[in-house]
Amino acid sequence: MNRVFIPLSLSQPDPVPADAVVDSLSGLTMGTSWSVKLIRPTGGDPETIREGIQAQLDLVVAQMSTWSVDSDLSRYNHAAADSWHVLPAHFLKVLDCALAVAERSGGAYDPSVGPLVNLWGFGPDPKRPDRPHDAAIARERQRCGWQRIHIDRARHALLQPGGLYLDFSSIAKGYGVDLVAAYLRRIGVVSYLVEVGGELYGHGVKADGQPWWAGMEHPPATSSTHDRLQSVVALHGVALATSGDYRRYFEDGDRRYSHTIDPRTAQPVAHALASVAVLHADCMTADAWATALMVLGDEDGLALALRHGVAALFISRDGDGFRERLTPAMQAMLG
Repeated sequence: MNRVFIPLSLSQPDPVPADAVVDSLSGLTMGTSWSVKLIRPTGGDPETIREGIQAQLDLVVAQMSTWSVDSDLSRYNHAAADSWHVLPAHFLKVLDCALAVAERSGGAYDPSVGPLVNLWGFGPDPKRPDRPHDAAIARERQRCGWQRIHIDRARHALLQPGGLYLDFSSIAKGYGVDLVAAYLRRIGVVSYLVEVGGELYGHGVKADGQPWWAGMEHPPATSSTHDRLQSVVALHGVALATSGDYRRYFEDGDRRYSHTIDPRTAQPVAHALASVAVLHADCMTADAWATALMVLGDEDGLALALRHGVAALFISRDGDGFRERLTPAMQAMLG
């Protein structure tokens, strides 16, 4: 059985021509895959469009990848203390969004958490086989703190105070989705569904006049939960981003450590919240909010989402099954 969400801001989509051609394009980026479904504009060439999409995502990698030593982000992270760095507009736009969510979440979201992400084995450094020592955690924690980030707006420059290591992994895929969507609009595509590593944005309708339906990601089912309610959302002018503790983790003894690090404790999250899905007008913001709420957990995350009117679906472990909670903004979209 499906539960259907329809955004309240859903506007009348542009009509699709009777002879519309639907293209399905795909590729690789940011250590994952991307896919785009679109109604091809008259005279459009699918290979040219695919190359244009890839170029948008390559731009994100070139500016914001911690895995590429030549990216703007990597050069900044390894720069000398007390040095200033003029950075591209896209980089600063993502950083501004990250800082806004960091402030609103009380530091539960923090783009400077990179040293801890690396220490726990979830960054570009080789994966650790076990839990890091407390002394190492304390040392790397001193390098973190979004309040250490200083921007010279007039020069579009960022100060490297020494040891600051930014990580945009929790927001870059969402921004990549937004860049691809903007590119498609520029070339005259009015109906499309963009997906990068599970983050999505849709606009318009399919050739049959139906919305771009997307299923909300759920934690892996157990034998007792395989019949639970499934959720789908109509993506027209709205993005969907999901954060979950089951995507990447390692086990040490009888303990499982999630890739989601709480910057306030310097530890992987250890609460009952398994995943959170966020709907927002843009995917960059949805991506950051999903991570912030995942860090905070079921109770504190729900309270924060309520304060800021975030449309979110929380799925928490409850015994052998799962418990779902929706914010009012998400509840209002139920069809």
